Amino acid sequence: MTADPTAGQGTGVPDEAARQLYLAILAEGGRIPVSAVAPAAEPALRQLLDTGLLMPNAVDASYNAVSPRAVTDRLGAELRSEATRLLVRAEGLPTALDTLTKAYDAVPRLPDQPGDTTLVQGREAIRHRIAELLSDCQEGLLTAQPGTREATTMALALRQDVPLLLSGRSLRTLYQPTAVLDGSAADYALEVTRLGARLRVLDEPFQRMIIVDRSIAVVPAADDHSRAAFISDPAAVAFLVAVFERDWARADSVEWEPAAAKGAARLAADRVGRLLATGLTQRAVATRLGLSERTVAAHIARLRERHGAQTLFQLGWLMRGGRGE
Repeated sequence: MTADPTAGQGTGVPDEAARQLYLAILAEGGRIPVSAVAPAAEPALRQLLDTGLLMPNAVDASYNAVSPRAVTDRLGAELRSEATRLLVRAEGLPTALDTLTKAYDAVPRLPDQPGDTTLVQGREAIRHRIAELLSDCQEGLLTAQPGTREATTMALALRQDVPLLLSGRSLRTLYQPTAVLDGSAADYALEVTRLGARLRVLDEPFQRMIIVDRSIAVVPAADDHSRAAFISDPAAVAFLVAVFERDWARADSVEWEPAAAKGAARLAADRVGRLLATGLTQRAVATRLGLSERTVAAHIARLRERHGAQTLFQLGWLMRGGRGE
């Protein structure tokens, strides 16, 4: 028997155990003595009594089965009545919260700086202001996140972005190749892409930014990210959107499924190799990819072993097509 998807959700529909007990009672002629009910069946029995599918008979100390048709009519009427009450409540919700909404809108925001740019100092204040913008977001986000991100940061991003996506708003994010190797970022990416987010990887430098509804942009205003600029000037925001779209067009899509992650190390090494083939130094490659020089050195060691190169010069020559796989 196929289980009812509404069972156990407060609709009055019995769960599978209660259904099986009802069918067993029907098999006995639609009647079961009170003494014949096993203790383990008590929860299922209670469901059948609560929904009206069983009626106690005090005369002969038994339970008698009731037609589901009668129960369906009664439960259906109750559910329709409850649905009507919920719709009335939903219609009245904006009015009920009107006072609170006006109070929220009346709270003074940080004063705008010349040029429609607000500077916010302190990481907590920045996160709070971003959370305010996300609560008012109507269309979606464009974000560029170079480098690696801490696991706590990714957990916070997941808590913010999942409700955003579930509400039908969009999310596009740019990462550098380091994100492919980072477990917390990959876990985050796997979760949000299942909900419709679009993420790409760009193996060149780009600036960190968040753009909300293509109307407000957030960019760092200090090297340590302790200060951020919230830009609302339409011309400036349009310029930053164009920068994001240019980078997005050059970025690569990534398969975030766990099975594909096994090839992440080789993917990163191949990116290092392609840049070495263009003539960049180890330090320049590290800067370009947002990696440490030690990480780049490890990738180079793997590439030299794979291609049989004795020197960095020889590896670059092989990567340019002199020989190799």
